[in-house]
Amino acid sequence: MKVGSGGGFRAIWYTWKKGREAGGIWKLYKAMRSKNACKTCALGMGGQKGGMTNEQGSFPELCKKSLQAMVADMQPAISPNFWTENSAEKLASMTPRELEHSGRLIQPVLYEQGQTHFRPITWADAYDRIAKKLTAVQADETFWYFSGRSSNEAGFLMQLLARVYGTNNVNNCSFYCHQASGVGLQSSIGSSTATIVLEDLEHADCFFLIGGNPASNHPRLMTSLMHVRRKGGRVIVINPVEETGLVNFRVPSDPWSLLKGTKIASDYIKPHIGGDLALLWGIAKAVGEQGAMDENFLLDHCQGVEAWKAELERLTWSEIVRKSGIEQVEIESIAKIYGSAKKTVFAWTMGITHHTTGVSGVQAIANLAMCRGMLGRPGCGLMPIRGHSNVQGIGSVGATPKLKEAIFKSLQEKFGVKLPTTPGLDTLSCIESAATGTMKVGICLGGNLYGSNPDAKFADQALANLELNVVLSTTLNTGHAHGLAKEFIILPVLARDEEPEVTTQESMFNYVRLSDGGPARVPGPRSEVSVIAEIGSRVAAHVSGIDWEAMRKTATIRDWIGAVVPGYEKIATIDETKTEFFIDGRTIHEPKFPTPDGRAIMHVHSLPELSGTGPSELRMMTIRSEGQFNTVVYEEEDLYRNQDRRDVILMHPDDLRRLGLRHDERVTVRSGTGELPNILARGYEKIRPGNAMMYYPESNVLVPRSADPQSKTPAFKNVVVTCERQPS
Repeated sequence: MKVGSGGGFRAIWYTWKKGREAGGIWKLYKAMRSKNACKTCALGMGGQKGGMTNEQGSFPELCKKSLQAMVADMQPAISPNFWTENSAEKLASMTPRELEHSGRLIQPVLYEQGQTHFRPITWADAYDRIAKKLTAVQADETFWYFSGRSSNEAGFLMQLLARVYGTNNVNNCSFYCHQASGVGLQSSIGSSTATIVLEDLEHADCFFLIGGNPASNHPRLMTSLMHVRRKGGRVIVINPVEETGLVNFRVPSDPWSLLKGTKIASDYIKPHIGGDLALLWGIAKAVGEQGAMDENFLLDHCQGVEAWKAELERLTWSEIVRKSGIEQVEIESIAKIYGSAKKTVFAWTMGITHHTTGVSGVQAIANLAMCRGMLGRPGCGLMPIRGHSNVQGIGSVGATPKLKEAIFKSLQEKFGVKLPTTPGLDTLSCIESAATGTMKVGICLGGNLYGSNPDAKFADQALANLELNVVLSTTLNTGHAHGLAKEFIILPVLARDEEPEVTTQESMFNYVRLSDGGPARVPGPRSEVSVIAEIGSRVAAHVSGIDWEAMRKTATIRDWIGAVVPGYEKIATIDETKTEFFIDGRTIHEPKFPTPDGRAIMHVHSLPELSGTGPSELRMMTIRSEGQFNTVVYEEEDLYRNQDRRDVILMHPDDLRRLGLRHDERVTVRSGTGELPNILARGYEKIRPGNAMMYYPESNVLVPRSADPQSKTPAFKNVVVTCERQPS
């Protein structure tokens, strides 16, 4: 039976299914209601208001993603015989889902090149090996990688350790997702995060959703979009593929929506992959021609206006239509809707950032908001829909190659630590340095660095070239089976709701939550903070200003964060007050921007030609399924796209005929970077002809290392591919 809407009774049934997997629905409910921030998307819920409750007090705020992550952490431990029964080669043959469902990691394990299996080792042996290698290499021969799964406290402590050790090779997973958002926003409004709070969504009468599929990846956002539609607002979706949950969604917590469904998209625009930038400029041009610009806002609160208007005048409609794939009349129709709106929110995800023009795309969205004064007041603004639950917080507390000047200065002046000033490398540059042998050690705080990389074959070879790679993890993923360094150590750590002390996380709305932690579910894993502090005590004991024993306490780390991170002052007393907070200076409800002159900045861009226009070519974008979160695959099926497997390339039936292929015929998919054999070519009517989709991370072998020059974010969403029929 084909799925015709998102959410609904299937989502409720899935809750009961996960409850059985967790040992009972009541057991799962108690875990979900604990006072801990949600472990999945950065929309955020939980904390001191209780699980399944957002910052507005709304309950129940629940989705399949949060259930999947929780149940994964409630798995039993990996069996004692697992490491002898499964060779490294066998692990490499397992799917992401099989690895994730192998159980919880409970003891340090070591793989050494030349051996066939991982083997358990003691914590003492693991620490000795790490310390010995870190003291043997130069600091700039190491990199320190952070996932968004960890806490602010663990993130701050590890970036501090890396810097006092002597390197700025400190980077995080946002370089492979929303770094282009941060760079684009910083260059446009002087701040790298959302300008709005969750409540603003309830007051918008127009919502642009550009290059994203929150019905699958951020399902609780659909409740807010339901409210926009019920109040008569418009939701304009820009996406090359018609996503089921963006057309109709049944919000399980709302009886009427559950029974009748809610029409989400009032307008659905399907540009070609890579056509977003031209489309955004086209909407702005039409807004100007329709006389709908806010000239007073542009004059009083923006700079670069004249150059931007001159470029709009120079642009011809023929160029815009050719480069976007959208006809002028359709663009003008969207502009008319926008021109009549009173309060508009612009939201986007990696359909914008995963291009070599990612920063330009974000700047173009900001331009579009500025031209109608949809910034600097309640109910409207800019909202990058970020991925992991604390990816924004990890960046806020310093897990970036270049520390913000205020943090750098405060650390040295207030705590007397000496910090390096050499340039730090971004994530992709660290991988490329590993390939050449100039990078020798990696320390990874969670995540799946291999699985999140473009050019998977190159990433495998590069990571395998390291002398040592250390990963702190709760469960297995493909990064534990591929790219294994000469010494590869997995350290088992506690999940967020198992931490022995309270920790904090920051949502994409700049809201800091306090997580209580809780009892460990399995024996063996240790707190991330305690692991980092132990390494620090062994390799940086000589550093003045840092008491590594005191740094084992998360409260000590919060004292440091409150003293050095702008806007985070309230975190120093959050243990006593239990009061969660919005970070000062981030939300922009008045038209004064944190730029040198207080004005927003407009940018001019060159519009790229569409790629992949050859007779045998397709433009392919990597996608996530409804049953996965980032690189973690919880279910093989993609429910909302009615797909039962992941080894497919989805293209329009017209393209199947154009390429002389039959539905479900086996093909080899090739790009200029790599190839994937034994892929099923499937007709999928909901995607725009000329474009195709394949599942991430499996299709990363096809993705080149081409990156946006400003953000260093790889272009996962615009890969030119061909399909060759396999011999029968």
